[in-house]
Amino acid sequence: MKRTLNIAILLVLALSFFNAAPVDYDIYDTKIAVIKFKTEVVDYGTIPQNSDGTRLFTFTNTGDAPLLITKVKTSCGCTVPSYSKAPILPGESGELSIRYNTKKLGAFTKTITVTSNAEGGNKILKIKGNIVAAN
Repeated sequence: MKRTLNIAILLVLALSFFNAAPVDYDIYDTKIAVIKFKTEVVDYGTIPQNSDGTRLFTFTNTGDAPLLITKVKTSCGCTVPSYSKAPILPGESGELSIRYNTKKLGAFTKTITVTSNAEGGNKILKIKGNIVAAN
């Protein structure tokens, strides 16, 4: 008797499990932000010492969700980033301004790491050039 009761309870539980409402996967947001830079390397070329060291990286959000840049880290203190903290909507463009200190003579190559909610994780950008003594 006890065994028959246990089997009946298991059967009822199994049937109710299989008759549960289906999961609606459309309720989950599958939209993503995609950051597309016009160029990932900015070449200053050969520039005179103490000249303007500001350059721009332009980008577009080619995804279908708002793009939010959360952090921009440079490889040294001689490179200072500036960017908007506001979300970039799908299809819109933005700019990342980089100011390199042009006091030091010689060739340079620096990296900029952009952290955002974009597909693919962090994006690595580079600046490079050569600073010569001003005449």
